[in-house]
Parts: sequence; C-alpha cells; structure tokens
Amino acid sequence: MSDSPDLRGFETRAVHAGQAFDPTTGAVIPPVHFSTTYAQDGIGGLREGYEYGRSGNPTRTALEVQLAALEGGAYGLSFASGLAAEDALLRAVLKPGDEVLLAGDVYGGTYRLIARILGPWGVGLRVVDMRDLGAVDAALRERPARIVWVETPSNPLLHITDIAGLAKLGHDVGALVVVDNTFASPALQQPLALGADVVVHSTTKYLGGHSDVVGGALVINDAAVYEQAKFLQFAAGAVSGPLDAWLTTRGIKTLGLRMQRHSENAQAVAEFLAGHAKITQVHYPGLPTHPGHELAARQMTGFGGIVSAELADAASARRLAESTRLFQLAESLGGVESLMNYPDAMTHASVRGTDLAVPENLVRLSVGIESVDDLIADLDRALARV
Repeated sequence: MSDSPDLRGFETRAVHAGQAFDPTTGAVIPPVHFSTTYAQDGIGGLREGYEYGRSGNPTRTALEVQLAALEGGAYGLSFASGLAAEDALLRAVLKPGDEVLLAGDVYGGTYRLIARILGPWGVGLRVVDMRDLGAVDAALRERPARIVWVETPSNPLLHITDIAGLAKLGHDVGALVVVDNTFASPALQQPLALGADVVVHSTTKYLGGHSDVVGGALVINDAAVYEQAKFLQFAAGAVSGPLDAWLTTRGIKTLGLRMQRHSENAQAVAEFLAGHAKITQVHYPGLPTHPGHELAARQMTGFGGIVSAELADAASARRLAESTRLFQLAESLGGVESLMNYPDAMTHASVRGTDLAVPENLVRLSVGIESVDDLIADLDRALARV
C-alpha cells in the first residue's frame, strides 16, 4: 500500500491505506465487522481467508494495512494493548538462554514484562545507555544479544538514540533491532527507514489519539519474524477487537495534523518551563540545550508532544502534579487533552530501585492540542503554589 503512486504522502496514507470504500453500498467509511465467525463455501472454503474472529477480522486487517503503510513496513499486526504486542514479539523471537539488551530509559511495563514474566523462563536482560553507541558496542562484543530494544524519544527522560547507528551495531552481531516509536509516532519518525527491524507501538497513545481505546501494534519487514509474531497473535489471542481497531483507524486519519499541533504546543510549554525559576531542568528535544537536539532534528520531522521537567525536590514535583487544572493528573499520554504525570509513583513505579528508576523530582507532561496560552497559564498558576 505504501508504495502506491497515489499514497506517497504520509497524510494521504493515514487517510486512505486500507480504507477502500465498501463495494456493496459505496460507503466511504468501511463498515465495522463485528462477526465472530464466517460462513464457509464448503469445508475449508474460506472467503478472503476469514474463519474466526481471533484469527482474522476485516476491520482489524484494514488497520494492519494502515499501520504498515504509516511506518513504511511490509507487515502490520494489531493487538489488544502495547504490552500484548511486545509479549508476542518477544516470545516469537526469544528462547531460554537468549538476552535482550534494553535501553536504560524505557517504559516501566516493558522492563517488567522482560524481567518478571520472561526472566523466570530463562530470558536474560541487560541495561545499557543507548545514547552511547560505544557502550552498546562494548556490551554486544562482551556478549551478543538476540534483541536490541530502544525507545527514542524515551520515556520519561526524552533521551534520543541514533537509530541508524544502533541498527548497524545490532546487525553486526545478528541481533534484531526493535524501536518503540510510541512517543514520536510515524508522523515524526520512521525507524524502519533508518535500519530498524521492528517498530512497536502502544496505539493507545498518539495513534488512537483520543484516550478512548487501548491497543498495540507491531510493524515488521522480515517475513519470518512476521509469521512467528502472527502465529503468537493467533495462538495466544491478544487481538484487538473490531471496535477498538476501528477507533484506532479513525484516530490515525488525523495523526499528521495532531502531531503538528502537539509539537508546536510542547515547544512553547518547554520554553516557558525552561525560563521558570522553580524548574531546575527541562527535558525536551526541541530545546537547543537538549543533548539530543541535533540528532533529533536529523532523524525526526518534529519533536513531539511530551515534555518532562525537574523541580527542586520530590515534594515540589508532587505539589505541581496535583495543582494543575487543564493538565489532568492521569496515567497515559498522547491524547488530544493535556495530562500531568508523576512517573516515580505512577507509570514507572514498577522500576523503583532498579537501573531504570526515574528521578523523584520529575513530572511528565503530555501536551495536548488545546490553546497553548491556556496551557501555559495553567502551569504558571500551579507553579505559583509550589
């Protein structure tokens, strides 16, 4: 789909990939297929390959085509959650004795899945700062890994990793290079084009974009890895339901526009916070002072909607997190509304005391698409209470 001469532009692919009008009625929006089972033309005579809702659903198929087109990949798979997507990929690729080389700043649930669920089954885990390609090279030379896994920008410190450089190092030792592209979204970053093998998404976030649907996705170029992951999707059954798939598809159609506004608002919020006396440090790749700014400018087309900030101490961070109004105190990110998060006790509580623990004086802002003057006024008022 992504190679069609009519679907070259990102926004065009977002709107049209997998979204052909209904041939029976001419409906421009394809219908949602709720059926759990499909009539067969004789035993084994499947229509378009559909048999049972867990193995396939036309609405889910349409989303998977759309996902692959967005990332410029060969294959897409849609799951019930981002962690379900990660679990299917990890179990499809790994066997007891294999290791995952994990970036030092990733979503706590990813670490928990590998360390506490797959670890007892014999899967090893090492953590390295993947901003330092020399450290990655040394770690891989010391002991090869089956998977090299990174988030860029990372959660919640917005670290930026050189995807092309990381892919070369991983491929030199035969590792599968996986990039969690949730924070950037395919509107701003294309990891497969930079050499990655697999892209992972929590579609709950920017792809769905409206805080009303939970989902996950894999986009894969390698046919063998795709078939392995697809088998796990079918055999373990953590598939997205038809309405979830349709809501995600609907959200994707405005992704390009939303990411532009998220990025513009986040830039303004980051600049405001960077100039505020009660903020000690701002983490946002759009700021020239960010150590990954130049790299982000090269491998991304925008800097995204997430801003993290540090205050003088944990008490101040907690007070700010509980004082905003437009920035609602809640888990998750990537919706049209602005959210405030205190990672140490919320999204990253599962990594307290580990190498992935986050600063206790840190707050993470998911900057929405509201009027930016209102967002800054909300933060200014809340900071006055800190």
